[in-house]
Amino acid sequence: MAEELKLYGTWVSPFSRRVELALKLKGIPYEYIEEDLHNKSPDLIKYNPIHQKVPVLVHNGKPIVESLVILEYIDETWKNNPILPQDPYQRALARFWAKFIEEKILPLAMKVTNSEEKEKEKVVVEMFQLMKVLEGELNGKDFFGGESIGYVDIVATIIAVWFQVTQEVIGVKIVSEEKFPVLFKWIEKLKSIDVVKECIPPRDKHITYVKARIEAALLKSAPN
Repeated sequence: MAEELKLYGTWVSPFSRRVELALKLKGIPYEYIEEDLHNKSPDLIKYNPIHQKVPVLVHNGKPIVESLVILEYIDETWKNNPILPQDPYQRALARFWAKFIEEKILPLAMKVTNSEEKEKEKVVVEMFQLMKVLEGELNGKDFFGGESIGYVDIVATIIAVWFQVTQEVIGVKIVSEEKFPVLFKWIEKLKSIDVVKECIPPRDKHITYVKARIEAALLKSAPN
């Protein structure tokens, strides 16, 4: 019996896009279902009743949620083109850096976007310190995974693509060639890979979306 694999996501979500990238890198056929998070489908609510968020990967009727969990599931289920290191210690390190991006860098990036000017300056300084730490891990390598794209690179696409668009919209340079030459070189190399290009949202549409989100947030926070 043929395997059934479905991915519920949105075109602009870095979390569903990273799952798409992992599937494409492994050459796994799947059906993609675009979700409208303002009008969630019954399937999304059924498969992810707790968070009702994307991405959701459904493998032979069984749902897996949370992008980092999904990436590991994909790597354990389909052994070809591994995205996690085979060595247990290196695998543990990859998990550490993925969590560092997810739990340390990403929340600060959200604060940069949503903070008022005075607080924003302080948050940007904190952000630069964390990015320096991340750049130190990449120094001397083409990719976080070594010579080819791996687990941490897939997680870090949020820095290579989504951070770049957001910084353009808000006018705050989070990653520049002057401040982070190693990371900048990695971004250029990553975005030159064809399969990565397939998982990057259309630039103009992405910029329009981010502008609309920021404007909506400002209107919501403005005093009556």
